[in-house]
Amino acid sequence: MTFRNFLLTACLLLLGSSVVYAETLKIGLNYPQTGRYKDQGLQQRLGAFLAVDEINRAGGVMGQPLELVIRNSRGEPDQGAQNTAELIDREGAQMVFGGVSSAVAISSGKAARDRNRLYFGTLTYSNATTGSEGHSHMFREPYNAWMTAKALSQYLNRHHADQNYFYITADYTWGWSVEESVRKFSNTEDTEQHKGVKTPFPRALITDFRVALEQAAESDAEVLMLVLFGDDMVRALNAAYEMGLTKRMQVVVPNLTLGMARQVGPTIMEGVVGAAPWVWNLPYENNYQRGKDFVEAFSSRYEMRPSSSAASAYSIVYQYKAAVERAGTTNTRAVIRELEGHRYSFLKDEQYWRAFDHQNVQTVYVVKVKPREKIMADQFSSDYFDIIDSMPGDEAAQTREEWEARRREAGKPVSL
Repeated sequence: MTFRNFLLTACLLLLGSSVVYAETLKIGLNYPQTGRYKDQGLQQRLGAFLAVDEINRAGGVMGQPLELVIRNSRGEPDQGAQNTAELIDREGAQMVFGGVSSAVAISSGKAARDRNRLYFGTLTYSNATTGSEGHSHMFREPYNAWMTAKALSQYLNRHHADQNYFYITADYTWGWSVEESVRKFSNTEDTEQHKGVKTPFPRALITDFRVALEQAAESDAEVLMLVLFGDDMVRALNAAYEMGLTKRMQVVVPNLTLGMARQVGPTIMEGVVGAAPWVWNLPYENNYQRGKDFVEAFSSRYEMRPSSSAASAYSIVYQYKAAVERAGTTNTRAVIRELEGHRYSFLKDEQYWRAFDHQNVQTVYVVKVKPREKIMADQFSSDYFDIIDSMPGDEAAQTREEWEARRREAGKPVSL
């Protein structure tokens, strides 16, 4: 081969490479790889990577491959905001998602807004995320504390009316939201009758939980409301079991995830009641084919069942893809317009992105942990949840009037 022909061949190969390897469309995942919420963060990562791989095998987004860029938020709001800035400014992410702590999601969302990028809250339950702190660039995929409390209280008011409650609550925005909302809808706002204690966040010690549980034991409460999440819930529930409280009280964990249940284990978890936006057995019980496909793909790939956190991250990637393709562009304003009011059915029944607050409105489920033998009968020993009640999204969510009232209380405008 002559030198001229060699150069020609090399140029053709380079040109061919530029066609095969199109520029990627980057999206950023901001999740806790370490800290109290790391298990929920890992589930987000697994769900997100599965979605990206599936989409890329199917041709990408408008022919452009997706690339997932990740950062460790450590469950800290300042770190989350810094990560979001880096993902956009340095990595060129067109969209960022993630968060387990609501404080992290809120700070990260503001950093995205300042850079005219979308932020999807992946696991953030505080009312503030799409309420008092909501803005045009924040979309929340899971339900919020208000929706949790309304559905959960429907069940509690049927089965535990006129009983005394004791609240142990993480002392930050998510915990405040959940306790306030559950008290409101379960008619337990009288703090003299239904006592409670706050535990430090994010650095609570086991002694903090034991002191709180001792106060619960000394009360005459019949319902123990653990407004705790991740490793904090795991440690507190283990301590409650050791103290014999799980035998004399109905334990309620308002926001339950499969990861938390697995960490505690089937013996201690049996009978615990909580709420969830999605559980892996739901698609099989209601014949949601796309949901079943997700569970099968996730279980086969990772040899474990997906949690609601994984389902949320997986859904966000697909929802962003669909919105970009409807808009025909990644332009943030155009994508926002395509999301607002959009209705879809994906892993469960119909959901929609509400236009005025960007809250995802969806069915809320109340679940109860099954006996050990039923849990262990599953291929991956993870059949934890009986679905014992549900509430349609429009019934569970705040009305526009209620949302506007909260915005006024916070001194915020009544539109995003």
